[in-house]
Amino acid sequence: MTQPTPTERLRAFISSESAGGIMLIVAATIALAIANSSLLSQYQGFLATPVNFTAGDLVTIDKPLVLWINDGLMALFFFLIGLEVKREIVTGQLRNWKQASLPVYAAIGGMAVPALVFVAINAGSPENIRGWAIPAATDIAFALGLLALLGSRVPVALKALLLAIAIIDDIGAIAIIALFYTENMNLSALALALVPAAGMLLLNRFGVARTIPYFLLGAFLWICVLKSGVHATLAGVVTAMFVPIATGEERPLERLEHALHPWVAFLVLPIFAFANAGVSFAGAGLEALLAPLSLGIAAGLVVGKQIGIFGACWIAAKTGMATLPPEVTWRHVYGLSCLAGIGFTMSLFIGGLAFVDSTQVDAVKMGVLSGSLVSALIGMTVLAGTPRAGRIIGKDALHA
Repeated sequence: MTQPTPTERLRAFISSESAGGIMLIVAATIALAIANSSLLSQYQGFLATPVNFTAGDLVTIDKPLVLWINDGLMALFFFLIGLEVKREIVTGQLRNWKQASLPVYAAIGGMAVPALVFVAINAGSPENIRGWAIPAATDIAFALGLLALLGSRVPVALKALLLAIAIIDDIGAIAIIALFYTENMNLSALALALVPAAGMLLLNRFGVARTIPYFLLGAFLWICVLKSGVHATLAGVVTAMFVPIATGEERPLERLEHALHPWVAFLVLPIFAFANAGVSFAGAGLEALLAPLSLGIAAGLVVGKQIGIFGACWIAAKTGMATLPPEVTWRHVYGLSCLAGIGFTMSLFIGGLAFVDSTQVDAVKMGVLSGSLVSALIGMTVLAGTPRAGRIIGKDALHA
């Protein structure tokens, strides 16, 4: 059987990711509709349903349903991210500096500037500063889903650039979660996590291509990390790093990635969106949106992402540190910079780690949803006016 080429794999991945973005939109819309209806109390009660898991006297996990979704199901999402990151670094767009330089600069700018915008707006509200990383995130499924609606007006190279930026953005988000949102660490549990990690290292070294042993050890690792105080989703990333790219004729990483992606795109992320996007706007006026926390997040996503990504790309290109991909114009880059302001999934996730107070959590949701919506509208408007791929005259043209 002929193996698909890297280009074919990229197109298939983008197509699936785009469809998943549409599912996210549907799930978020349903959550918002329920949260602003007479079903709000049932919605909140459902998410607060206690769910416990006990394995003898060794393990007891007792959490409300929403935390099983955020800590458990989202570990699969981070596992998939880990697989994508490893593949891109070893064989994909990030395997050499020439290909990786532009998205690296763009991702750094796209994380740093939104965080600075947030901090500037919340300088007088120290209780909110913990949320500085919320607008630094990008939701790749939403962004690619909207790009797919533009068809041939968007060159594949632009989608690949957005994908690379989002993957580097995810690496940054993983590091931020590990470094800044981990408290009350249980060193014994963390030390125990070395056991399944060592087991997966041995599996990798001996070229074990079967994926079930990695899943079993990964589940053990998830429990250890959960009990350690480090956010449990990071266990998914660690597990992915041990899955081999290839062992002989077998390609376990690629096989796992293809098998998991539909489940994550069409089940895990929509469930997360349904559980986390439901915010009631009852009694919330313009003053709620202009409060420092929600305004800082929205401004970080809308203004910070545009300045950070477009500015970083422009400086890198003008100084010769990087070049734009073929058929990608500066108008494309600006539109991409706007769409990268769709933080949604990752922004809501980081917001849930940053705050537990219900008022702050609602402000986070309001800021993320409003900032993501405005970013989507601006980005789609900018890109809708670009010429169809293959009809672009002058790579550096700002206008069609």
